[in-house]
Amino acid sequence: MLERRMNRRTASYAAVTLVPALLLAAGARAGGGWLWAALGLIALAVPLVDALAPPDRTAGDETGGNGLSLLLGLVHFPMLGLGIHAVATAPKATALAAFLGFGLWLGQVSNANAHELIHRPGRGLQALGAAVFASHLFGHHATAHPGVHHVHVATARDPNSAPRGMSAWAFLPRAWGGSFAAGWRLATARLAARGQSAWHPTNPYWAYGAGALATLATGALIAGAAGIVAAAGLGLYATAQLLIGDYVQHYGLRRAEGPKGRATPVSPAHSWNAAHWASTRLMLNAPRHADHHAHPARPWPALRSLPPAEAPELPASLPVMSTLALLPPLWFRVMDARLDRLPGAGRCAG
Repeated sequence: MLERRMNRRTASYAAVTLVPALLLAAGARAGGGWLWAALGLIALAVPLVDALAPPDRTAGDETGGNGLSLLLGLVHFPMLGLGIHAVATAPKATALAAFLGFGLWLGQVSNANAHELIHRPGRGLQALGAAVFASHLFGHHATAHPGVHHVHVATARDPNSAPRGMSAWAFLPRAWGGSFAAGWRLATARLAARGQSAWHPTNPYWAYGAGALATLATGALIAGAAGIVAAAGLGLYATAQLLIGDYVQHYGLRRAEGPKGRATPVSPAHSWNAAHWASTRLMLNAPRHADHHAHPARPWPALRSLPPAEAPELPASLPVMSTLALLPPLWFRVMDARLDRLPGAGRCAG
């Protein structure tokens, strides 16, 4: 009974992640109508279902999930190639639909799945996740996210935790550059501990760079200079969505200082949570962010939707709040008031 229930539940995640991919693939081959349909599904239908459906408080379970993650990881690369071709070669209106549609799928589905893969045990799955991020020109995230963000989240040492009062526009370059530098320091420190220099071929940054160059070269093979621009544009758009997600899910939250000035342990209080049916499935439970940070090794099907008494909750779904973050005056008005209502240990003075 449990196995059948979990299979049905996993099927809902597969449908929400793969149906837009099928529409996008059809649009890349057959024309703009399919692309606009995919864009409408991700950008309009998902937030609408989130707003109308009751909160998703279904319990997590360890069963399943690996097959869908592996499939999405492998599907990513032909999807990226189709997106580059459509953006670079289609008429302007169709190219715009392709850029927005493929960009949203890459940013919300592929990024969420790659994030899952780099947390999984086993070098093969981790390498697949790193390759996805590298294809977005953001390979260093595979080192910086688990080694820096998860260690220092909700402290000033984490470039991906925004203090109260910082706008999303100020956060974006800080998070990209700060995570690149912090990940490099971590990678070279690990090499030094083995008696190897930063220039050793096992430094993962060389693989990340090679992956980025391979993506741009693929763009050139597909459509010349326009293909390079399309590949870079899709990668930057996808990465911006990931970083805005970090901004939203940690804005203003800070861990208190414990003995000897060390930050207190990470708890569910240090991530903003969201409990919405459609976006939770589109992003493989990434909006269940508080439980993920409290238990980073949990696979995505096992993540729990914690009640507001245990983890601070966003006032709307993650995609809606990510859009609101682009309007700093409105964002500060909504979220600073929400910070003020949290228990004192969860607040950030800036």
